[in-house]
Amino acid sequence: MVTELEQTRPEPNPLDDEISPAEHRRILVILGALMMGMFLATLDQTIVSTALPTIAGDLHGLNHLTWVVTSYLLTSTISTPLWGKLGDLFGRKKLFQVSIVIFLVGSALSGLSHSMLELILFRALQGVGAGGLIVGSQAIMGDVISPRQRGRYMGYFGAVFASTSVIGPLLGGVFTQDLSWRWVFYINIPVGVIALFVIASVLHIPAKRTEHAIDYWGTTLLGAGVTTIVLLTTWGGTTYRWSSFPIIAMIIASVVFIVGFCLVETRAAEPLIPLGLFRIAVFNVSSSVGFVVGFIMFGAIIFIPLYLQTVHGATPTSAGLQLLPMVGGMLITFILSGRLISRWGRYKVFPIFGTAVTAIGLFLLSLLTPTTTLALSSVYMFVVGFGLGAVMQVLVVAVQNAVPYSQLGTATSSATFFRSIGGVIGIALFGAIFNSRLLAELPKYLPASALRHLSSSGISINPAQINALPPAQRHGYVEAFSHAIHSVFLFGVPFMVVAFALTWLLKEVPLRDRAYTSTETESVPV
Repeated sequence: MVTELEQTRPEPNPLDDEISPAEHRRILVILGALMMGMFLATLDQTIVSTALPTIAGDLHGLNHLTWVVTSYLLTSTISTPLWGKLGDLFGRKKLFQVSIVIFLVGSALSGLSHSMLELILFRALQGVGAGGLIVGSQAIMGDVISPRQRGRYMGYFGAVFASTSVIGPLLGGVFTQDLSWRWVFYINIPVGVIALFVIASVLHIPAKRTEHAIDYWGTTLLGAGVTTIVLLTTWGGTTYRWSSFPIIAMIIASVVFIVGFCLVETRAAEPLIPLGLFRIAVFNVSSSVGFVVGFIMFGAIIFIPLYLQTVHGATPTSAGLQLLPMVGGMLITFILSGRLISRWGRYKVFPIFGTAVTAIGLFLLSLLTPTTTLALSSVYMFVVGFGLGAVMQVLVVAVQNAVPYSQLGTATSSATFFRSIGGVIGIALFGAIFNSRLLAELPKYLPASALRHLSSSGISINPAQINALPPAQRHGYVEAFSHAIHSVFLFGVPFMVVAFALTWLLKEVPLRDRAYTSTETESVPV
């Protein structure tokens, strides 16, 4: 082991630990604009959560409430690989600006919606722009900063990602209560306009002149395959039985679409996801670990605010504040791992450490009960965040370092795609597990008359409605809820153990000491 690590350690470089003050300032300005784009995309994953009940009441669309979130996640996931490929073909600066414009148009139209159908469609348009923002910000970072130096800056992106999980619900609650739920979408416009101005002024990325061929068939088949998979995991076991015809038809359709996509990619002139990427060991391992991390992060962790609101009676705003320990843990390892990667030139140890700590954190969360103190649950949340922060951005650095420049955007978007699809599937699967366990636990803690009352009243896992129940019924519901959520977190542990095992297969490729923008001499600025 020692010999192998010594062989993979890069040669010392006097430029590794220093960047000139002028270059550092230039990078910070560029990162500021990129982070505004990332902030917009990640904020809109969470900001609508506290506004959804009010939106459903105003637009009379309670039955379609979940599609306000699902439509956004679905289109952002589907469009991710396409944005990466288009960035490689046409230049990432132009595509990043286009994605901002699409996102802002979707935001404005969402705020102007007068029906739930309009809002769902315009949220889908927002998601298309969000896919370009997420991929573009990470890929452009790969353009302007060398992999060796990228570690010291990736903490900034980590801070944006972590902070939006708290700021989103807080802003959503404030806007909905003091202004209007429409400002949940309008707030994106001034931030996006500033980002457009900064990107146009300071970002100069070299780009090769190439002939372009868009993989329309690949895009269509991948979109259809992802859509059927998301619908399958969303409706299976809830809207339809797993043995029902619609579910079986979607299983068959998803297999046909994905197999067709793979066949098309072998013949496409400019494949959306080049199958050659799967011959790169670092890409395979990073994408697999990223899928599991997304599966856990967006699946199991989404139940923490629900636990805080249901068991501890927290408001949506205070539940967001109580997530700060997890966010703090993520920030610490985001920054620390980035600094150490830049100093050491090695990254493999961080995903190994992070997945192990996250698995421990998930197990600790499975121990939550109605009597668990807020201080102890905060410790458990901190452990989970501390582990996740050591994995997420490191995997992106590893992938970008392992691929040629011509595939930088494609590889970045593909790795992000697998994490996103893991998240979408995780949300649906963990939700199905939770609902199943809750239905099984409720009869143990509530009499039949109380269960009939809950059913006739239409009360589900809505924290406000639960808190309004008579004390005896609320106590029984909270007990059943606690046992159900125990199963959710415990179910995530073996998946994170699998990710931990996969990280040991991650090859340690020496990190490059120069950015692509300083080595691409046959290019022109855009």
